Amino acid sequence: MALVFLLMSCGKEKDVTVIKLGHGLSTSHSVHKAIVFMADRLKEKSGGTLLIDIYPNQQLGSEREMLELLQIGSLGMTKVSTAIMENFIPSFKILGLPYLFRDREHRFKVLESEIGEMFLNQSIGRRLKGLTFYDSGTRSFYSQTPIHTPEDLTGLKLRVMESNTAINMVKQLGGSPTPIAWGELYTALQQGIVDGAENNLPSFYLNRHYEVCKYYTMDEHTAIPDELLISTLVWDKLSVEEQQWLKEGAMESSEYQKELWSQAELEALEGMKEAGVEVIIPDKELFREQVQPMYEEFSEDPEVKKIIDAIQTVK
Repeated sequence: MALVFLLMSCGKEKDVTVIKLGHGLSTSHSVHKAIVFMADRLKEKSGGTLLIDIYPNQQLGSEREMLELLQIGSLGMTKVSTAIMENFIPSFKILGLPYLFRDREHRFKVLESEIGEMFLNQSIGRRLKGLTFYDSGTRSFYSQTPIHTPEDLTGLKLRVMESNTAINMVKQLGGSPTPIAWGELYTALQQGIVDGAENNLPSFYLNRHYEVCKYYTMDEHTAIPDELLISTLVWDKLSVEEQQWLKEGAMESSEYQKELWSQAELEALEGMKEAGVEVIIPDKELFREQVQPMYEEFSEDPEVKKIIDAIQTVK
């Protein structure tokens, strides 16, 4: 069960709540370390009565599978990319729009504002409550051939997430989007099933994709955050005080993860260069111009346009 009540004897009996949390990242990833930090803080805040049991490395399934487990209450919490969330809540596609955020500072101001809180709560009707966002940096293209302009993407088979927005973005830029599970990507690159992919610096480096792709183009097309979620079937069983502890612990872990992420990006960039990867700094405006039709398409929905406008006006 996602929520377990145990009796522990420590002078006297007390109820202990254990929440089962699964995610797809390695234990060396900054988000895993932040989740461990949250679990420690939660144990401290609750005096050992509210605990989190963590299962990393896709032990409990893919991101989409774990979300479905949350919906039926078989899993308590998970971390997913918000790109996956658009399969459950269509408005999440907004966060996958290329060049939505002006820079890192703007991104955090948006995610930590009422707009971010709105996204965290939008999935409650699907039994999924967001607790906080984690930094996942910016995503860029990498390939076995150099990419300097959008024209260099023409005809390239590029791995994308299971996200219609990501698929449409690559099409808009002239590439051939190919959804492949993250765990299968290294082999797909080796075997030539795809020519390249797009992701952030630490993911590229920690998963050793530099062994098959020697070109990384810092076009920074998207900045899709990760989201920490809890099943509402579990959340609703917690007391108000326990809910407050969990929310506080999640927010504190988010701040902690920001620092870890910045360091991970620097280490990844240095490691990539040492491994012989050519880091290309392109003219981002060329990429930005080519994806503008996506904004026109999104703006056809008045509610979506309202959210995009609100994001872009955050100072």
